[in-house]
Amino acid sequence: MSFATDVASIHIMADVYKKKSLTDILQKTVTTLHEKVPYIDWAGIYFYEDESSVKLMAASNEEDDFRWEANGELKFPIKAAEDKQLGVLIVRTKEAIAFDVTDLSTLETLAQAIGETSLAN
Repeated sequence: MSFATDVASIHIMADVYKKKSLTDILQKTVTTLHEKVPYIDWAGIYFYEDESSVKLMAASNEEDDFRWEANGELKFPIKAAEDKQLGVLIVRTKEAIAFDVTDLSTLETLAQAIGETSLAN
């Protein structure tokens, strides 16, 4: 199942390495994950505004995040270089047992790249 996630990450990382704007990278990330990975039904990226609130920065579908319909959810911290957490990448699926170990490492790498990009912008 992880082949689709790997292909999606290549498309996303191309924009990261081209140093596109953070807004473009965030939207490309959630859109690509949703469109290219058949078992990701929703993807979103939240950034912390302060210690108690978060802001949705990009979503594959802003009106319906499948929060209550999801059978699986993964969250990956988006961190600055000094390990300060800036936000979180969330992916949700309606399928049972959809994600595997390779999905975890690939999505973790994407979250790390987003953190590095956010510092550069």
